[in-house]
Order: sequence, then C-alpha cells, then structure tokens
Amino acid sequence: MPYVTTLCRQITPIVFSRNSFGPLQTVHVNWSPVTAKAASAIAWLGRGLRQAVLPNACVFCGTRRRLGDVPICAPCYADLPWVGNACRRCANPVATDLPAGVCCASCQLNPPPFDAAAAALHYEFPVDAAIKAMKFRRKLFYVPAFAHTLTVSMQELPVGIDALLPVPLHWRRQALRGFNQAAELCMPIHRQTGIALVKNVVRCRATPYQSGLAARSRRHNLQSAFSVRGQVRARHVLIVDDVITTGETCGELANVLLQSGVEKVSVLAIARA
Repeated sequence: MPYVTTLCRQITPIVFSRNSFGPLQTVHVNWSPVTAKAASAIAWLGRGLRQAVLPNACVFCGTRRRLGDVPICAPCYADLPWVGNACRRCANPVATDLPAGVCCASCQLNPPPFDAAAAALHYEFPVDAAIKAMKFRRKLFYVPAFAHTLTVSMQELPVGIDALLPVPLHWRRQALRGFNQAAELCMPIHRQTGIALVKNVVRCRATPYQSGLAARSRRHNLQSAFSVRGQVRARHVLIVDDVITTGETCGELANVLLQSGVEKVSVLAIARA
C-alpha cells in the first residue's frame, strides 16, 4: 500500500544518542524494510477480512472459492450449456463447424449489418434463470461470472476492436431498474482490456420489452429507437448485450453506428436464444 509507506516516511522518528565526547546527536533510521513488511501485513489482513465479510463462492452452487478465482467452480463451469459450433456471423448454433468465411444459410439469405457475433452459452437453465435474476432481481453477483465467459468468447471475434458499446436502456427503464445490465457486463471487459467505452449512443424511444415478440414485431418495435449524440470516434465497435434472440436489437444498433461513420461492428453476448 503506497500510502502507508509514504505516511511512515513522513513521520519517520529520529533516534537520539550520546557519545562520550560530545552533545546529543541525531541518527536517522531507515524504515523502508519495516514499512514494506507493515504494508504487506496490512494487505494480508485486508484480504482475510474481505474473504470473511464478502466470501467468494460459485454463483451456481455456492462452493467457496479462493479470492481471485473465477466465481464458477469447475463442475458447474463444465455443466453450463456451452454452444458447440456456431455461425461466426450471427452466433446461431449450427450442426457442424463451418469453414472459415462461410456463414449459416440464414445469414447468406439475409445478412445482418454486423460483421461477426459470439455467444458462448445457450439460453437454457441455469443460464436463463441467472440472467433473469441479474436483470430483474438485481442479483449482480452474476456479473463477474458472466463477464468471464464474455472475455473467453471475445477471442472468437475479429481483431481490431477499439470501442465497447453496452446496449443502451431508455433512461426511464434504467431509473426503475437502477442499472443497465449490459453496462455492468462491459465494465470488467473495459478494465481488463483497456478498450474505450462508447457513451454517446442512447435509446431515445421507450420501447416495450422485446421478449415474447415475433421477429417482425421486434424489428418494428426498434425503429428509430437509438441515436448517436455527436460522433463515435472508433472504427470497430463491439456491441455487448446479455442475450441475442433474433439479433434485431444489435442489428438496429449496428445500422445506427454504421450510419454515423463506424467502419465495422461486432456483437458479444452471454447467450444465444
């Protein structure tokens, strides 16, 4: 802890000694090794206190984890509904691994405006229940666990991403919910990678929930829902969301970004429905 070392140096005591031939003399003591050990001890105590007050546990089964470990234990991690083969354009699961540069039939007939998408998990139990608890019951302890799966699947996306955009909520919905789950998921990625966050794209129209709507209704529901205030200073923007269902939300956002001058858009989500 640098502030402990600095403080100790500022209040370094002076040791007085007297020899047999003269008056009192001052001897300055080097406390650097002492303060280093003190700082180490304080940090150790802090970690122990944090573990006692806020223990790290698997978010799915509650198994205790060491500080710094991924908050999903190995058995639960293995049992998650991982997507095997998926289309690299829309993240939709496919039966077999597609050759490089080849997308699924749906993307060939109606390509989305974004260039690539990745979602590591199926929207199935326990992922669906956990995402709903995170969004609607404020169980934000799921965020670090899902952020880990996002950083893993992010490796499947094209290189050159220079900005992160969490899917915006309308201000009224965010005020009622108290947070934007996409923004919460974005922050660990931002801290780990240093990639900048896009903050000037807003949801300017309050739309009904997308869940339960057919694809055409979803598309109509999102028309003119997003806007860019100013300029997006990025070439390749990564849209981050919790779930990709039909891709209409990310597609509408991608269109707005491309119209504002962004060259390339990719999409990253926890799960694919």
